[in-house]
Amino acid sequence: MPPVDELAGAAAPIWMWTHPHEVESAALDQLRTIADLPYVHHHVAVMPDVHLGKGATVGSVIALRDAVSPAAVGVDIGCGMAALRTNLTAADLPDDLGPVRAAVERAIPVGHRGHAEISRRVRGYGELWTAFGDLHPKVSGRSGAIDRVMSQLGSLGSGNHFVELCLDSTDAVWLMLHSGSRNVGKTLAELHIAAAKKLPHNTGLPDRDLAVFLAGSPEMAAYRHDLTWAQTYARHNRETMLALYVDALRTHLPQLRVPTPPTDGPHAGDAAFAAVNCHHNYVSEEHHYGADVLVTRKGAISARAGEYGIVPGSMGTRSYIVRGLGNPESFHSASHGAGRRMSRTRARKEFTTEDLVTQTAGVECRKDPGVLDEIPAAYKDIDAVIAYQRDLVDVAAELHAVMCVKG
Repeated sequence: MPPVDELAGAAAPIWMWTHPHEVESAALDQLRTIADLPYVHHHVAVMPDVHLGKGATVGSVIALRDAVSPAAVGVDIGCGMAALRTNLTAADLPDDLGPVRAAVERAIPVGHRGHAEISRRVRGYGELWTAFGDLHPKVSGRSGAIDRVMSQLGSLGSGNHFVELCLDSTDAVWLMLHSGSRNVGKTLAELHIAAAKKLPHNTGLPDRDLAVFLAGSPEMAAYRHDLTWAQTYARHNRETMLALYVDALRTHLPQLRVPTPPTDGPHAGDAAFAAVNCHHNYVSEEHHYGADVLVTRKGAISARAGEYGIVPGSMGTRSYIVRGLGNPESFHSASHGAGRRMSRTRARKEFTTEDLVTQTAGVECRKDPGVLDEIPAAYKDIDAVIAYQRDLVDVAAELHAVMCVKG
């Protein structure tokens, strides 16, 4: 099936899985600027959760020939989702999930915090720590840097990152979480974005925030090296949090059992359906429309045929485990979530804590001013997002949260 709509006024086609009138004008301008890049291959794909981003639009999938724009990945390199289906059902859960949430919050640091002690599991990622010394010197060369980076592996962060306990339509209990590469990924991204802006070939770009590295250059090699490391760190961060989450739950639910998370690559079969770990801010080497390209997905997941992914809604609404249909027109991609429909500042002005209590009824979670900007009404309708991408993914499971931990 073709995309839902096409955005006019750009050098390269912009194929959208939504309608332009549903997207803020600043984001549409940003998409046109992206499409003006001389390195764009064939078209720019836009997911239904699209909204304005820093440098590049969230919900954009961009295939570039012999170039990559670090802003088109974003500063939370490797940010993504993980989910596990457990052996538990709704009947196994206690009536009061408050003590369970407290146990999870003790086990998984939130905000800027890391772990006070570095666990054996974290130290076990030996190759990751050996490679740390080869990262950008302003990261690897700082005194005590590796200790901080190790302490944040297995921590949530802040903003829209979360840990949830969910039920599917059969009342099976799922564990789900959203996080990325923490401060080290952000620092690496900002360093490379700044370096790209200084390169002479980027002086004529319509937006210097979209500065690129060119294939074969030492700057591209350095960025790809650090990017790959950060993407690996992000995946291990989610793996570690899942392990901590399971341990915390077992203090209240000792009968809990979970499948073994799958390895990297496309997922297939029931075991993969029950354990998914996917990036939605990353770079991948792929082949599309007759060319080898570097695909950046900023707020988008890979959705190759049979590949499982996660499309979360906001707390208090639904989330979906999806199965990719391998649509070539979206570069085998789908949305990464509901997507914000208003800024955090506007949400804090427009809504009250009473609104938050009402919109998160039935969910054990924070209901205070500190998370007001994450109120469900600040996000797009997740069901509309799913409907727009019915030619990109099938729904494998529908989840709703009964407990949520926010950063």
